[in-house]
Amino acid sequence: MHSYEELSASERELWDAYPTGRLVDLRAGESEDDPEAGDGWGVDRTIRATVVAALLRGAHPGEPGTAPALRLKGARISGALDLSHAEIGHGLWFEGCWFEHGVSFHGAATRSISMNGSRVPGFDLTTARVEGRVELRDTVVHGRLSLLNARIVGELVLSRATLTQPDDWAMFAGGLVVEGGLFCRRATVHGGMRLLGARLSGGLHMEGARIHHPGAVALIADNATVTTLALSEGFTVHGAISLRGTQISDHLNLDGATLDSAGTALDCTQMRAGVFAFTPAEAPSGLIDLRGAQVLTVRDRLGAWPGTVRLQGFTYGALAEEVGSQPSSAKDRVAWICRDPGYAGQPYEQLAGWYRRIGHDDDARRVLLARQRRRRRTLSRPARIWGHLLDATVGYGYRPWLAGVWLAALAVFGTVVFSANTPLPTQQGQTPPFHAFVYTLDLLIPVGGLGQRSAWYWTGATAWLAYAFIAAGWLLTTAVLAGVSRTLNKN
Repeated sequence: MHSYEELSASERELWDAYPTGRLVDLRAGESEDDPEAGDGWGVDRTIRATVVAALLRGAHPGEPGTAPALRLKGARISGALDLSHAEIGHGLWFEGCWFEHGVSFHGAATRSISMNGSRVPGFDLTTARVEGRVELRDTVVHGRLSLLNARIVGELVLSRATLTQPDDWAMFAGGLVVEGGLFCRRATVHGGMRLLGARLSGGLHMEGARIHHPGAVALIADNATVTTLALSEGFTVHGAISLRGTQISDHLNLDGATLDSAGTALDCTQMRAGVFAFTPAEAPSGLIDLRGAQVLTVRDRLGAWPGTVRLQGFTYGALAEEVGSQPSSAKDRVAWICRDPGYAGQPYEQLAGWYRRIGHDDDARRVLLARQRRRRRTLSRPARIWGHLLDATVGYGYRPWLAGVWLAALAVFGTVVFSANTPLPTQQGQTPPFHAFVYTLDLLIPVGGLGQRSAWYWTGATAWLAYAFIAAGWLLTTAVLAGVSRTLNKN
């Protein structure tokens, strides 16, 4: 404990001001007040960290009826400010201060903490309980910002802050609970941000922020619960984003974002979200993984998707284009599904189901036909041959009119060929007159008969043509039945 006589003039001023919350301003002039140069500030601007800690731990509480608070501008805090496990009943406010060592509130219970426009080697709020807000606006943290299992009743504000911990986690905040929002607008982070299992009731707002952690995960918020996740308005990340199992009740917004990662740019496996706005400034360099994710609405721009998008198990209630962009066709959407390198039927079924719900049955059939064609590549050679036949004849049941086209073409061709030749009767004097068109139809109809096929026969090449028509009739009929069955089963 410091005696009053041991305090410097600036420390006495702070000591006397604390009981009433009066501001102590030690700034010398605008050109001399940059916290990055705080190491060179003299004794007249220096406050020992132990003095600050003594005040906040209750060494000078003031008279009853007063409202103590620590309010300090332009100070050099020497030594380590250690408030671990302290119970602080009043707010503390620093602005434009320089800290010699990291600040620790490990396990503390405190009121609002404001440290704006300052420079600090590290900030530890591990397991702390803050009845108010934590504000590090415009502050430079040269070291880790630790918020592991911390709970903040108000907001956590890191707007325009700079967090620097290269090749490591610059922000370590697994299990963080913020009942207000977490605001990192236009912040700069050199290192990763770890928010595993965080609960952010007011959302995570990173508009215009920049994260630089190339070759590693830059932002991980797996299994977090967030109302809104705004990675937009120029948000730039060099490294991967992981949102595996994240619960987003409202928006996941990537409008105008830049995602730069050599491997996976965005991992949303098993994510749940309301609106997924995927309209980045340009297509990400890495893949997007949406396997097992569920969203109510996807709002996108097809040209913004990367070359690889994993979609197996991805479900959505609606698809919408970015405002002002050209509407996408079923062909465009099928091309989107084909960005998944592996075949899975579910993405096609999901897209076809959406087209059915909005009354676009023709588009739904186009999607399901594309699915059969993609699936055909995975089959054995005999199955692929049969698939090509089904595709050419009835479009796997989604284009049954093709069978009519084939039958009409064969009927015309057969009529022309058979009219140019004379068949032989099977029984002299007992055969009906020969009609080339009816005879052709009799060959093409595999069940029943019109009396022509049994009454007349051919020799030579024309006989082989007749046999080919009989085989074609059986194949077309089988293909039609298979296609109709497939359509009825919605496969």
